[in-house]
Amino acid sequence: MAPDTSQIPKTPDGDRIRYGKKLITQTSRFLGPKGTVRAISNGMNCQNCHLEAGTKPYGNNYGSVASLYPKFRDRSNSFESIEKRVNDCIQRSLDGETLDSLSTEMKAIVTYIEWLGKNVTKGEKAKGAGLIDITYLDRPADSLKGHQLYAIKCSSCHGNQGEGIIRFSGIEYLYPPLWGEHSFNTGAGLYRISNFAKYIRANMPQGATYDKPQLTEEEAWDISAYVLSMSRPEKTFTQDWPKMETKPIDHPFGPYADGFDELQHKYGPFKPIISAKKSN
Repeated sequence: MAPDTSQIPKTPDGDRIRYGKKLITQTSRFLGPKGTVRAISNGMNCQNCHLEAGTKPYGNNYGSVASLYPKFRDRSNSFESIEKRVNDCIQRSLDGETLDSLSTEMKAIVTYIEWLGKNVTKGEKAKGAGLIDITYLDRPADSLKGHQLYAIKCSSCHGNQGEGIIRFSGIEYLYPPLWGEHSFNTGAGLYRISNFAKYIRANMPQGATYDKPQLTEEEAWDISAYVLSMSRPEKTFTQDWPKMETKPIDHPFGPYADGFDELQHKYGPFKPIISAKKSN
């Protein structure tokens, strides 16, 4: 369980924590296309991916960030700070530009994230952090089935064209776009189908939780295939995965250290890839 935000101290440090929370829940107001601080992102809020201000169990929460960072990550083949991780999200999920690590906004975001994880022992991962596990299918995820499921289960909030619903203010989204020019780009973590499937399995449609899901695992895979088959901003990060053998099995861009093509790495089936990896 995350700390009770009503207990944030009424001190200058507490003010920084509260500002950090606002930057997570209302990112676009401060850093979006009409941002009051800088115009550096696509109009989505951090909270669109890190649910309930980064506190929801298995909702991509921040519970273990303070306890596990600095952390070695295969994607960059280096130890990364919290600031580096935040900027990765801004560049990829918010399709934006980085913040200066010494800026007021970055300091506030990091202070909030550290406050959320203040009760987690250093080096330990909090229960409910990250994403829930999901079973791999014996077939490729099916975007045609996913299209049908999307229309029934997702379109009322995210739109028939994945455009989302923007608030009357025109500044931020009530429900975020899932594809198109204002959505996350091809470098985002949710562009990996397993991450997207895990995420929606535990959190979507509205009201779903990890222990009371509204989608079957198969439905989660197929909806993910449909959403990730649609166009979105393309951004190439040439420094990603300098060691090919460390790429995740569902990283959708080659080259690979195995004999499987990009299509299978994007949609599956993944069990043959896993088997081949284990045998090498």
